[in-house]
Amino acid sequence: MFVTSHSAPPFLEKLPSNLTLESTLQELHLHDRQIEVDNPGREAAKLFDANPFLPGIILLEQGQLVGMISRRRFLEQMSRPYGLDLFLNRPLRILYQFISTEFPVLASDTLIVDAVREALKRSPEHLYEPIAVQLDAQTYRLLDLHQLLMAQSQIHELAKQLLNEQAQTQMIQAEKMASLGRMVAGVAHEIFNPVNFIWGNVSHLSNHIQSLIKLLSAYESKIPASSCEILKLKEEIELDFVLEDLPQILNSMKLGSERLKMIAGGLRNFSHMDETQLQPADLHQCIDNTLLILNNRIKGEIDIVKSYGDLPLVNCYSGQLSQVFMNLISNAIDTLFEKKAQQNSAFSQVQREEAIAWQPQIEITTEVYSAIAQPPPPGQGKSSDSAYSDWVAVRIADNGCGIPDDIQKRIFETFFTTKPVGKGTGLGLAISYSIVTEKHHGKLNLKSQLGIGSEFEILLPLLS
Repeated sequence: MFVTSHSAPPFLEKLPSNLTLESTLQELHLHDRQIEVDNPGREAAKLFDANPFLPGIILLEQGQLVGMISRRRFLEQMSRPYGLDLFLNRPLRILYQFISTEFPVLASDTLIVDAVREALKRSPEHLYEPIAVQLDAQTYRLLDLHQLLMAQSQIHELAKQLLNEQAQTQMIQAEKMASLGRMVAGVAHEIFNPVNFIWGNVSHLSNHIQSLIKLLSAYESKIPASSCEILKLKEEIELDFVLEDLPQILNSMKLGSERLKMIAGGLRNFSHMDETQLQPADLHQCIDNTLLILNNRIKGEIDIVKSYGDLPLVNCYSGQLSQVFMNLISNAIDTLFEKKAQQNSAFSQVQREEAIAWQPQIEITTEVYSAIAQPPPPGQGKSSDSAYSDWVAVRIADNGCGIPDDIQKRIFETFFTTKPVGKGTGLGLAISYSIVTEKHHGKLNLKSQLGIGSEFEILLPLLS
């Protein structure tokens, strides 16, 4: 009665070749053979005979879903003694009631990888049964488990390929950062030596000049009547102005050399990317060094509000944390300038007034959560399972554009970026998340509201 065939199943030929990690069940070949539950068993036998690779039949009662009879279950019952006499001429309802079966129903937009996980949760006796897929409120299809596993295998190969590419990209990025760190460290060292020489000698130079001015004043007091030649020379060099301006010049040189020394020190600290062990570090100094390096981007157009708490030294990789601060603050600067550009292009009078009232701002807050005051519930970022009681919190907040909810879910994914081509690699936040959670066993959380702004919270454990 039942026809067999050795040709390739038609649905395997239709297995899409462009499946991705985001592929869903509706992209696979779904079987739509349906039958009323009051029809005799012979009708189901005809359907299975006509479709050798049909995994099962959907049972309906007046158009409503009742259940499913798989080919395997149907053949098992028909092959039993008196099975043909019992079920072939009787309604399928009797056969369905006789069969004990699990009937999972999955939505058509279920990810293939999630569907495989759900399918494999079934008991061993029902493991190879087809999966019911719901397209809408009244429409159901059947998916063969073999095709589902084939699709999952294809996605698994794709995932392996993507992971290899990501690992290679991260290795290249890490090597670039290490090379850049070594180069910056070398440049900072070369700058630091002459800057130290200048900065260290400016005070001596100032003292010497003050001594010469005193000596000059003493000469003038002892020799009040100067020759015409000396008077003429005083007028030519504007001696009074020189004596007044010279201390100011020396003070400016001192301030400039001190500023240059701070920049060189900041570069040297920031370049510690190849640290091999945790070292106590002042996080406030790391943040200040980062702001110093980014000063040319801030350009006095963004208010930097620092609310520093009383932090202890934190065991960390200071260079890598500085990279995290650099990424987060750079992103905040980008979104602030983006919002400013949007407001500059506003056309209505109300929008112009709002643009004038709005001032770009980045607020950096630090504090310690004690054993009594536990950290707040984690935000968007995933957190580690580290059971620490004391945490250091660093929050970097901006009043920029904010991040849409659908993007927040993917914000820490590798290669994910909303910036135009050539403006971002999609690695900054992913690397920052890895540094905080994997290197420091901390947490990186995100809170954002569209149009209001965003806040990234870094939580680092304090080891007792």
